[in-house]
Amino acid sequence: MNAREEVLGRIRTALGTDPTPPPDVVRDYRTTDGRSPDELLDVLTDRLEDYQATVVRCGPAEVAASVAAALAGMPGDVVVAPGVPTGWRPDGAVEDDGRPAVALADYAATVTGISVAIAETGTLVLDGSPLCGRRALSLLPDCLVCVVEAAQVVGGVPEGLARLDPHAPLTMVSGPSATSDIELQRVEGVHGPRTLVVVLVG
Repeated sequence: MNAREEVLGRIRTALGTDPTPPPDVVRDYRTTDGRSPDELLDVLTDRLEDYQATVVRCGPAEVAASVAAALAGMPGDVVVAPGVPTGWRPDGAVEDDGRPAVALADYAATVTGISVAIAETGTLVLDGSPLCGRRALSLLPDCLVCVVEAAQVVGGVPEGLARLDPHAPLTMVSGPSATSDIELQRVEGVHGPRTLVVVLVG
């Protein structure tokens, strides 16, 4: 008997001939949040800033100006998700047209929308829809600008997941990409954008 057969044999023995069904999962956790929309926006802002993201709060008529201000002085071109409204796009921005993913690294910044924002964890969820764009679009340029509307902000993770398609290619972003080396020195931009700017429309 080789090692593979031994391992599989032990698994079969452990399972038995008539395995019992798994127990029901107890779902008595909180699925809604009683805080007001304004309180949720404050919590989301606090979490994102704690994660070293920049949060710009504005009204619906100020989105374009806020995005442009966030990108002012950016050394390079800007690419936007195909579903980003015209009114959010900065002048001269290029729409992602499905070019090879590696070509997206040539852009300095990306502008996208989101699917849902989770205030308690400071998490933005992009779902691969035209508004969010494909996953590579939010990972390869060095700066990511996400426009978040107040109606997209929920309190906790269960409430956020309930709004999402579980089959969609979900990307969850909580602050700029960062990791720590063995000496706990923070390094940004290793696995994604070095800079995250959230334009919070409330």
